[in-house]
Amino acid sequence: MPADHSPVDLRVLTRRLRPERRSLVALLLVLLVAMGLPLLGPLLIGRFVDAALGGGSTHTLMRYAALFLLATLAGDGLQLLVTWLSVRLAWRVGNRLRTDLCRHALSLDLAWHGDHSPGQLIERIDGDVDALTRFSSTAVLQLAGNALLAVGTLVVATLIDWRAGLLIGLAAGVAVAILVRMRRIAVPYYDEEREVQGRLYGDLEERLGGLEDLRANGAGAWAVHRLQHHSAAWWRTARRAAVWGDGGLVGASLAFSAGSVLTLGLGVWLNRSGQLSVGSVVALFRFSQQVSDPLWQVSEQLSELQKAAAGTRRAARLFATEPTLVDGSGPRLPDGPLAVDLDAVSFGYGTGHPVVAGLDLHLTPGTSLGVVGRTGSGKTTLGRLLLRMWDTEDGAVRVGGIDLRATTAADLRRRVAVVTQEVEVFRTTVRDNLTLFGALDVSDDRLTEALDAVGLGPWRARLARGLDTELRGDELSAGEAQLLAFARVLLTDPGLVVLDEASSRLDPVTEAGLAAATARLLAGRTAVVIAHRLSTLDTVNEILVLERGRIVEHGRRDDLAADPNSHYARLVSAGLTGGVPR
Repeated sequence: MPADHSPVDLRVLTRRLRPERRSLVALLLVLLVAMGLPLLGPLLIGRFVDAALGGGSTHTLMRYAALFLLATLAGDGLQLLVTWLSVRLAWRVGNRLRTDLCRHALSLDLAWHGDHSPGQLIERIDGDVDALTRFSSTAVLQLAGNALLAVGTLVVATLIDWRAGLLIGLAAGVAVAILVRMRRIAVPYYDEEREVQGRLYGDLEERLGGLEDLRANGAGAWAVHRLQHHSAAWWRTARRAAVWGDGGLVGASLAFSAGSVLTLGLGVWLNRSGQLSVGSVVALFRFSQQVSDPLWQVSEQLSELQKAAAGTRRAARLFATEPTLVDGSGPRLPDGPLAVDLDAVSFGYGTGHPVVAGLDLHLTPGTSLGVVGRTGSGKTTLGRLLLRMWDTEDGAVRVGGIDLRATTAADLRRRVAVVTQEVEVFRTTVRDNLTLFGALDVSDDRLTEALDAVGLGPWRARLARGLDTELRGDELSAGEAQLLAFARVLLTDPGLVVLDEASSRLDPVTEAGLAAATARLLAGRTAVVIAHRLSTLDTVNEILVLERGRIVEHGRRDDLAADPNSHYARLVSAGLTGGVPR
């Protein structure tokens, strides 16, 4: 049995419902009326039967029939209104929850994201919320409405005869106890099922992302085996969830049937003793069935309730995960090119084995630094620390004279920019790709200027709809994608730019074409250029050589290149590329 028995945290929902208080109150009022109308049905049927047996006129019988039809139609109409209102409310709340979950996940550090695949995140943010939305859009109101209907039925039945009301209530209580008990047992199993689904989707995302490598190396059978493994695990957990989730239905059915039979028997005895009319017996029997109907509705929605409860629990766990990088309250980073200082910086991703150790560095504003070293020397880690993707374990990183731990993430992203070798081109317009869906509030003229400045003017002129042209990732070459990323950076006008092997995947001809755009991008800014290809460092002022996480050399590029005994000169002589000599 799953070990997780943590309670459902309803605050996940109540906090998102607060802005919808008025809509919720209006919905509840309509629901009260909609659930009250079905109580008239059995009473009108009983009156109709008594009138018919007592020789009532046709007009009287037609009046009862018309009232019954009117109550039924009005109830159905209000039920449609309740459904419409509830769906609108549920989707608003669900979308608000999705947004909050997504924002919180983005605030978590990269170590957390490294332990959770994109497929798992999709399941957490969309799959769980979708289950919750489906349930709350219809089932939750059915549960609330049917609970009101059940209570109203018991009250009216008790007014007709207290013994019959007590009998109906006893049968309903036994059924509810069975259903509640089974719900408590089944929820952890549904929680486990959602976890297995997350692992399946995460594995699928990874396999699809490496499809070309799998096919080229003949690993398709292994990928299919992994799919079968996760699918079998899903089937086993789903089976356990279904067995426990539906196991209470048999017991509840017996309780309902026994209650109806006993109520009918009691009604017949009371009628023969002259205490109840035939119409009242019919009404009580209908009430005994009517109280079971809403409880059957509850049982039919039990699986959705269990999935929603599991989704709520998992959303609460995600919200409870605290980011390790906390915004500081220090001053904003200054304008213009930024100084960079590393003071005895050491960092090892929490493993206890430093990837970089004892780094001391000072860059004056406007300096361009090339960082070189073999694979695993700590180059990318240095770039990540400058971007505060992690905090140092020892020492301090200061940009513009301010410790990055004292800054806010928003201010850091405003003044420090990065371009990596993996450029994300979104399937949306050129405008949205440049402004990141409106995160940058800039005019179309500035967008055009940025594209022209990085050399994408001819490409822009060929676009069928200009900035409104929809892009797909495969429409742009690697070089064009890099230039698009350069244009994004130009629009933010940062004081420090980190280029993390931004041209390592380009052919020499395309790389040479990027030189002018790179010079335009770095002009008037401090730059840290992490590169495998030393040819990309022809325009930098200084060189820093890393070896096993330590600085073994730092100086002006021209001076190091002219010194045959320098580490940099030996790397140039070896033609280092990709971390190995060629």
